[in-house]
Amino acid sequence: MLSKACVVGAYQKKLEELARFSDVELTAIVPPYWREGKRRRWLERAHLRGYELIVEHMALNGHFHLHFYPHLRSHIRRLKPHIVHIDEEPYNLATFQALLLAKRSGAKALIFSWQNILRRYPPPFSLMERYNLTHADYILAGSGEAMQVLRAKGYSGPLEVIPQFGVDPELFRPFPGRPEREAFTIGYVGRLVEEKGVEVLLEAVSGLEGRWCLRILGDGPLRPKLEATGERLELTERVAFESRIPSQEMPSYLNQLDVLVLPSLTRPHWKEQFGRVLVEAMACGVPVIGSASGEIPQVIGEAGLVFREGDALELRMKLGRLMEDAGLREGLSLAGRARVLACYTQAGIARDTYGVYRRMLGGRMCGIMKANPA
Repeated sequence: MLSKACVVGAYQKKLEELARFSDVELTAIVPPYWREGKRRRWLERAHLRGYELIVEHMALNGHFHLHFYPHLRSHIRRLKPHIVHIDEEPYNLATFQALLLAKRSGAKALIFSWQNILRRYPPPFSLMERYNLTHADYILAGSGEAMQVLRAKGYSGPLEVIPQFGVDPELFRPFPGRPEREAFTIGYVGRLVEEKGVEVLLEAVSGLEGRWCLRILGDGPLRPKLEATGERLELTERVAFESRIPSQEMPSYLNQLDVLVLPSLTRPHWKEQFGRVLVEAMACGVPVIGSASGEIPQVIGEAGLVFREGDALELRMKLGRLMEDAGLREGLSLAGRARVLACYTQAGIARDTYGVYRRMLGGRMCGIMKANPA
């Protein structure tokens, strides 16, 4: 696997699940870190059984469209894979590089895409995208909207909707004997950027009655503005800003919440592609509330609450309803966990992906090299 996403330890569980199939020989190639703005997300070694992990230098690390792997050719020559699974967007240089090398080696190429807004790119990205969509043997889309975008861009080959990653329900689970909290604990986990809608969440809780607190976990350029908004709304005693934690600590963190809110806002060039933290919280038995942005309503289904984007009043009403109704909280807790077990486990995602591999090889499986996106 060529995967900048798999520097995250929790994501590596899918690789272990893929490696469980007796006719799969899996190699994952990851960078030592992925640069996000001024910070580096370093490789976490969490789930490494059954497959080979190669840590490889990445050129232009942190440049989403332009990064690539200078020594990838030598790895493909050595491994002689039957499938190169490239979990990168079709318009990225890393995708073009890996697909070109796959074709030259005689391997089949599989691409992954989250893009759920139809966008046109200038050269050279448009040229790389056209080549990739023309020569890919199979594409996985992270959502139905992403599938529609791929078709609108002219891809006519085999296509299937499978999320990039699921969750490990043994790691992300309700912890027994969770103590009663002094205050109803509301949580947000994610990047602190305008499109994530955290300001809407602050506006919503500013008029919320009762005993509550808000924990905001994440980093990003909007943090100073959000802290200033909290001060303006006189929320400093009830709102805590916390820095990002290792992925392996996330289950414990989520179990400290009474509700997880994802208040994303659609923008001209972005809308929520999945909202992975939703399924992590649901797996932990934490009720979730999400905006109607992008894929959020489809991910939540009937196992959580959805509000209109940007509507702080409606979000406040739904938070108040959860605070007052213990039966609703219990019902959503059970429904969320059940939905994850049915639709979003790492084992299930791996099983569906394995099925694609078999179809690509006409039912015949051999060694596989897989590559993943972020």
